[in-house]
Amino acid sequence: MSSAEKPSSKGQAWFCTTGLPSDIVVEVDDMTFHLHKFPLMSKSRKLHHLITQQEAAAHSSAPQHQQQETEDEDEIVEEQCNVTFTGFPGGSEAFEMAAKFCYGVKIDLSSSNVAALRCAGEFLEMTEDYSEDNLVSKTERFLSQHVLKSLKDSVKTLKSCDSLMPMAETLGITQRCVDSVVSRASSADPALFGWPVSDATTASKQVLWNGIDGAGRRKAGAGTGDSWFEDLALLRLPLFKRLILAMKTAELSPEIIETCVMYYAKKYIPGVSRSNRKPLPLPSSSSSSVATEAEQKELLETLVSNLPLQKSSKAATATRFFFGLLRTANILTASEACRDALEKKIGLQLEEATLDDLLVPSYSYLNETLYDVECVERILSYFLESLDARNVAANEDAAARSPALMLVGKLIDGYLSEIASDANLKPEKFYNFAISVPDEARLFHDGLYRAVDVYLKAHPWISEEERENICGLLDCQKLTLEACTHAAQNERLPLRAVVQVLFFEQLQLRHAIAGTLMAAEAAVEPGRQSAVLEREAEEGEEGLGLEHVQERDGTWRVAVRENQVLRLDMDSMRTRVHQLERECSSMKRVIAKFDKSGGSDGGGGGWRASLGRKFGCKFKTQVCDSHESTAVDTRKGRHHQQPQQQHAHHE
Repeated sequence: MSSAEKPSSKGQAWFCTTGLPSDIVVEVDDMTFHLHKFPLMSKSRKLHHLITQQEAAAHSSAPQHQQQETEDEDEIVEEQCNVTFTGFPGGSEAFEMAAKFCYGVKIDLSSSNVAALRCAGEFLEMTEDYSEDNLVSKTERFLSQHVLKSLKDSVKTLKSCDSLMPMAETLGITQRCVDSVVSRASSADPALFGWPVSDATTASKQVLWNGIDGAGRRKAGAGTGDSWFEDLALLRLPLFKRLILAMKTAELSPEIIETCVMYYAKKYIPGVSRSNRKPLPLPSSSSSSVATEAEQKELLETLVSNLPLQKSSKAATATRFFFGLLRTANILTASEACRDALEKKIGLQLEEATLDDLLVPSYSYLNETLYDVECVERILSYFLESLDARNVAANEDAAARSPALMLVGKLIDGYLSEIASDANLKPEKFYNFAISVPDEARLFHDGLYRAVDVYLKAHPWISEEERENICGLLDCQKLTLEACTHAAQNERLPLRAVVQVLFFEQLQLRHAIAGTLMAAEAAVEPGRQSAVLEREAEEGEEGLGLEHVQERDGTWRVAVRENQVLRLDMDSMRTRVHQLERECSSMKRVIAKFDKSGGSDGGGGGWRASLGRKFGCKFKTQVCDSHESTAVDTRKGRHHQQPQQQHAHHE
C-alpha cells in the first residue's frame, strides 16, 4: 500500500483510500469495512472462498440476455460483494488489523493483541500453506519467542483470552499461557512480590480510620514484581480459578498463591481494604456495573477456598486483611465453611493481630452482645491448637512460655477490658472466655484485673456469688504492688478478695524492703572503699590542688545524703508493713465474728462500715481506669512508686 493508500474511518465505516472504488463490504459487529477483493483473497482462503462463491451465485442468477450483453461489451462491470461475520474472534479491531496485514501494512504485535490476531488468522484461514509468511505463522512465532518467555506478557495474553473463548482454548493459547505463568512464577524471586494490603508507610506513626495508631506498616507493592499481580487481578473468575488450581498442582509456594488471591480480593471485594471502600466491578464482558451481593458472596467463598492452609509469610500484614475478609463474610452471610477457614487462618497468626482487629461487630440478630465474642473464642482455640502442634513438631515443652502465647495473653486481656462494659455480656460468658487463656500466657494479672474491675462496674446488679466467681479469676500473687494498692481500696471487690489482696501486698512490701536493704548495703560499701582510696591518694599525692580536694568532698557528701534518704524510705516502708499487719489481723478477727453472726448485706457497704468502726480503717471510693498505668492512693493523695523492675513488667 502506497502512502496515498491509507485507511480511514468515518463513524462506523472503515475505508481504504486507494483511489479505486471498493468492491467488497465486510460487516463485523457494528463496523462496516469498504475494501478490495484481491488483497483479501491473496491471504485469506476463507474470504477467497466466500467471494468466489458469491460471484458465481450472482452470475448464475442473472438473465440470459443480460449475460450476452455483458459479454459483448468491452468493459467488465464488477458487482460489489457483501460479507457479514458474526462472532468474529477479537471483534472489529482484530479484523481491522487482519485487513491491514492483507494490504501489506506493518502491524505491531503485542502481548495484548497477539491472541486475538492468532484467532482471527485461524478464523480467516490465513495459513502458511495458502500463502507464505501468513498471519498464523507470524503470530505463532511471536507467541513462542516473546510472550511465553515473559511472566508479565504471559499474564496479559492470558487476560486477552477471556473474550476469545472457545477458540483460544481450542488453539491451546490459554493452556500455554497458564503453563508459562506457573513455570516462571515458581522460579521468580519471592523478594520481588509486593503485598496488596498496606496503603502507605512513613517513619512516623499514622492514625487509621478509627483512631488507632498503626506505625511501621509496609508500603503496598514495594517490590518490582507486583505489576504482574495487578494484571492477574484483571482475569475473570473462571480463568483465575484455573490458574490458581494449576499453581497448586505444580506445588508453588503458598506465598505466591496467597499473594495472587489477596490482590484479587482487594480489587473486587468491598470492605477488605479500609482505604478503598469501593471496589472495582468484576471483570466481565457482559456488565460493567458493581457486582451484586450474590456475586460478591460467590467470589469471596471461591477466593477463601483457594487460600493456602499454612501461616502467612507476612503475617502482620495479612492478619488485618483476613479480619477484613471475615467481617465481609459475616455481612454477606457467607457459608460456614468460608468463615471457619478464615478463622483458622487467623488463628495461625493471632499473635500478629491488634485489639482493633479483634473487635468484630455482631451482625446476627441472634447475638445479644455488641461484638462477636464467640468468633474470637473460636479463633483463640485455633491458635492454641496450632501452638500445641508447633510445640510437638519442635519437641518443646507445651507449658513453656512462648513469646507468641504471651502476646496473645496480653491481647485477650485487652479485649476482655473492651467487651466488659457491654451490659448484655453474661457473667458466665465473661468467666468462661477469661479462663480459656492458659495460665502461662499471663505473667502478671494486672490486665485481667482491669477487665474484672470494668465488668463489676458495668454490672452492679449481678449476685454476690457471681461477683465472687468472677473475682476468683484473679491470682493475687500475680498482681504488681501498684495493682494491689488499687485493689485494696476497690469497694467493688468482695471482702474475701480484698483480704487476699492485702495479704499479698504485705508480701510485696516485705520483698521491696529486702531489696532496699540490699541496695543500701551495696551503696555503703563503695562509699567506704572510696574513703580509703581518698586517704591513700592524699598521702601519696601531696601536690594535688585545692579544687580536686573540694570535688572529692562534694562527691562524698552526695553519697552520704543518698544513704540517708534510703534509710528514711526503709523506715517509712517498715511503718507501712506494720500498719498492714495490724489491719489484716483485725480484719481476720472481724471476718470470723462476721461469719459466726451470719449477717451480710451482699453489697459490700456493711462489712466495710463494720471494719471502719472496729479499727478505724477507712476505704475510699476509687474508680479503676482500665487504661491507666498507675494507681492513685486517695488516702494520701500521691502516687505509690514501686521498684523499677516491677514497674517495667506492669502493663
